[in-house]
Amino acid sequence: MFEIRVHGRGGQGVVTATEMLSVAAFEEGRHAQAFPSFGSERTGAPVVAFCRISDREIRLREPIMKPDALIIQDPTLLHQIDVFAGLKSDGYVLLNSRHSLEELGLSELITHFDATRFCTLSATDLGLKHIGRPIPNMPLIAGFAALSGLIQLESVILAINEKFKGKVAQGNIAAATEAYNLVKDMMCTPFASSPLKGENHA
Repeated sequence: MFEIRVHGRGGQGVVTATEMLSVAAFEEGRHAQAFPSFGSERTGAPVVAFCRISDREIRLREPIMKPDALIIQDPTLLHQIDVFAGLKSDGYVLLNSRHSLEELGLSELITHFDATRFCTLSATDLGLKHIGRPIPNMPLIAGFAALSGLIQLESVILAINEKFKGKVAQGNIAAATEAYNLVKDMMCTPFASSPLKGENHA
């Protein structure tokens, strides 16, 4: 089982991000589960949502405390809460920012992890460019697909077409596609195979 935790703020589409991840996984014939952490949902308040993806039925229901991957939609949360809590040593991190990890003061942190699995992506800018709104979730989902190899871009596009219609769908697909290609270009080592392959399921 692969577990993803998404951190952001109210109004950034955090819950939608995990829902779309689960739909993309379903498109590939996998089991998936998405749910938010209950609490304040007001605009600007910290929000956490979770997604589990597996090749087998998922029976767990509790929040994800030791994620295989983190998607951080708002970099200001780095100074407010411990978004990296519980991250596995071989975990993936995709952070919405124009700045590098070094510029964000994360150089010391990444020495404890596989730095090739950490990436920043200016997802808000991509949302503004293609959708006309500062919503980073669709670019981040596609960027995560590129970084992890867990899901395919084509599955993300199918999920977008199920959720949105017309120009909104087209804009999200354009943002997702550019995000996917940007992350692929930034990666030092390609991850061609899914982290689920060869997994020993409990």
